[in-house]
Amino acid sequence: MRICELREKEVINCRDCMRLGYVCDIEFDICTGCITHIIVPGPAKVWGILGRDHEYVIKSCDIKQIGVDIILVDIDAEKCLIKCI
Repeated sequence: MRICELREKEVINCRDCMRLGYVCDIEFDICTGCITHIIVPGPAKVWGILGRDHEYVIKSCDIKQIGVDIILVDIDAEKCLIKCI
């Protein structure tokens, strides 16, 4: 699977069936070449006009399944929401 294919998949939290959004970036370990985290933009501000302050940083071990259209994760959304720098 290519990184561009990951970006086309929607991320859904199994815990509360919440749609988190689409993968916008990944983090990987340079030494091993393995993906360590996927990054999904967080909730939008006022109707999405003013951008976003937070993003979901999801560990690869929290990914439960990667399907044709979606990625299923099992996370506590509040703990994975990180402030953008």
